[in-house]
Amino acid sequence: MMTLYSGTTCPFSQRCRIVLFEKGMDFQIIDVDIHNKPEDLAVMNPYNKVPVLVERDLILHEANIINEYIDERFPHPQLMPADPVMRGRTRLFLHRFEQELFCHVEAIESGAPKAAEKARTAIRDNLTQIAPLFAKQKFMLGDEFSMLDVAIAPLLWRLDHYGIVLPKQAAALLKYGERLFGRPAFIEALTASEKAMRK
Repeated sequence: MMTLYSGTTCPFSQRCRIVLFEKGMDFQIIDVDIHNKPEDLAVMNPYNKVPVLVERDLILHEANIINEYIDERFPHPQLMPADPVMRGRTRLFLHRFEQELFCHVEAIESGAPKAAEKARTAIRDNLTQIAPLFAKQKFMLGDEFSMLDVAIAPLLWRLDHYGIVLPKQAAALLKYGERLFGRPAFIEALTASEKAMRK
């Protein structure tokens, strides 16, 4: 059985939770207090961060790596595109999310006012830029829910918490967010309690 070491408020951990619940498989979640991390976390991940996935002798860290492994190991429903070209584009988008959106989360959470405000503006502007996409399609890649939707969902969920207010022209993005938040796997992923078992 897979075990996910996960921070309850960590957007990267939430990505992995969503994928596990989308797959509907057996797994265990161990909630980690990110302000009081267990000593064995640094043994499993040299960066001493969550998420960490353990399955028998395999230990993985970094949300995108964990999620691709889960998707390949349990291919139904498939979250990465089957087509190699689309899969390559999806990986590029995931990289862009890290470079243009999620890289700013730490600055917001650090509490330094100037850095946090600059980070909020960067996230707001980048999200506003992609908002028109959702006036034409249901999900990032069209009609099919994918790993891109998994990746961005925790950030959209935490916009209020981060103090990010999107402009009116991003209304389609907010409606897209509501579609994501209504998915059963998303609801379960965010309400999974410490050491929850899915059977």
